[in-house]
Formats: sequence, C-alpha cells, structure tokens
Amino acid sequence: MGSVKQYLGLDWGEKRIGLATGDSEVKLALPLKTVATLAEVLSVLQEERTDVIVLGRPQKMSGAAADNQAWLKFFSDLKERSGKAVELVDERLTSLAADALDGSDEEKAGRDEIAASLILQGYLDKL
Repeated sequence: MGSVKQYLGLDWGEKRIGLATGDSEVKLALPLKTVATLAEVLSVLQEERTDVIVLGRPQKMSGAAADNQAWLKFFSDLKERSGKAVELVDERLTSLAADALDGSDEEKAGRDEIAASLILQGYLDKL
C-alpha cells in the first residue's frame, strides 16, 4: 500500500470556514476547528501536513452550481496559494445535517466544523 495521505475538509462560508481532518488509512473525518481567513487555513495546512484539500462546493438543490463570486475567489486563491490538490465536493444539506446531530452545546463541535467533517467523510467514503 502507498503512503498515507492527509486530508483537510473545508466548509466555506463568507464569515467562517469549518475545518476537519482525516487520512487515507483510517478514513474517518474529525471536526478540527473554525477559522475566518484563508491565511488561517494555509497555516492549518502546514500544521496538519495536508496532502489534499477537500472543499465543499455550493450547489443548488437542482444540482446546478451555485458559485458566488466570493466562493470562486476563495477557491482560486486557495489553489494558487496552497499549492495543494483541491477536490470539490457537493455540500448541499451538510449544514442542515450538522444542525441535526445531537449533543449539548458544551460538548458539540461547531456547526461549521461538523459540516466540514461531513463533506470530508463523504469524500473519504468514496476512496
């Protein structure tokens, strides 16, 4: 078997970016944290020794792309500044699914981190 790849899942939002980590060996996505800027994402990429970025792509319920200009700029800047492979994953309903998970507010990871872990888990499940 080849070497283990490290993945960073991203749930992008204009105010917050949820992050989750996982690898190609265990194939389990774990919520990591929420950040606010691309610079913070790039810092986490270094800390986590990420090989591949898995970014949620906004889509309409019909399946058509719902790319807004801010998301497109983030995606372009992420690819250029990270130098990493960026895989795009349909993120429809991940925030709603994150809200539906049980747990008290004190013990629960943030909505954006959970959404990022759902995005990443869907990707890892297909590996």
